[in-house]
Amino acid sequence: MLVVGDLVTDVLVEHAGEIRTGSDTDAAIRVAGGGQAANTAAWLASTGRAVTLIAAVGDDRAGRDRVAELTAAGVRCAVQVLPGVATGSVVVLTGAAERTMITDRGASLRLAADHVTAVIAAAPAGSHLHLSAYPLLHVGSRPAGLAALTAASRSGLTVSVDAASAGPLRDAGAGRFLDWVRDTDLLLCNADEADVLAGPGSAAEQAGRLTAHVRNAVVKQGAGGAVWAGSGGVWPIVVSPVPVKDPTGAGDAFAAGLIAAWRAGAGPSDALRAGAALGARAVSRIGARPAPAGAA
Repeated sequence: MLVVGDLVTDVLVEHAGEIRTGSDTDAAIRVAGGGQAANTAAWLASTGRAVTLIAAVGDDRAGRDRVAELTAAGVRCAVQVLPGVATGSVVVLTGAAERTMITDRGASLRLAADHVTAVIAAAPAGSHLHLSAYPLLHVGSRPAGLAALTAASRSGLTVSVDAASAGPLRDAGAGRFLDWVRDTDLLLCNADEADVLAGPGSAAEQAGRLTAHVRNAVVKQGAGGAVWAGSGGVWPIVVSPVPVKDPTGAGDAFAAGLIAAWRAGAGPSDALRAGAALGARAVSRIGARPAPAGAA
């Protein structure tokens, strides 16, 4: 498995009530590794998959710490280290229901197309590429995102893309984005991202519309389940509610569980259930990554 995208520092701000603008709000604050691509790679490694992360960090303490964390989690890091630029960081304001991200992408915006192409070209036959859409959604890193898709096509890899975030998708334009990912094997998006890319409607309707652009589409609805649409039909699943400590990284875990199962031969319903199971693990703990070995 190859995963392309962002590796950043998350500053997790866990607040129990409303944020009191202009005043003080009590919170628990933690610093940890983050980034959609890095999180997905860590969750894939937790399933026993061999996974390589392709990303960029600064030549700084934060970058070294982020790479060390992933290496300890079993992820091979094909990471550019860029002098003179800081590793990206994200302030994540999180409660039980939702999270808001304030982002400085830093070195992630400098990910080089030739680096991405070289790593993908050297991948073993039969590999799979998972692309976080963040590189596509920002001008600085867009050549690297497009290079990843081109290199995967040339090498005959299967490809999945996570739509990443509704706001940047809206800024980039739904039509442009769908042109970039046209004929991708699998596109994953949450309800907000599906609204941007497919317009209003039920999750099944949105996923079905997206199959005009990609081979298979999954629309996630959090506690409401998920829907897979492809040439063979539409497969919805309902999930059992679980207590939520922190939704950060749940979508990344879902993607990892689904992709691991699908690439192992699971059909749409079983792949969706595998994604939901890993997503449930993610929301049951604070932070966006699996617990380190030996931790609770």
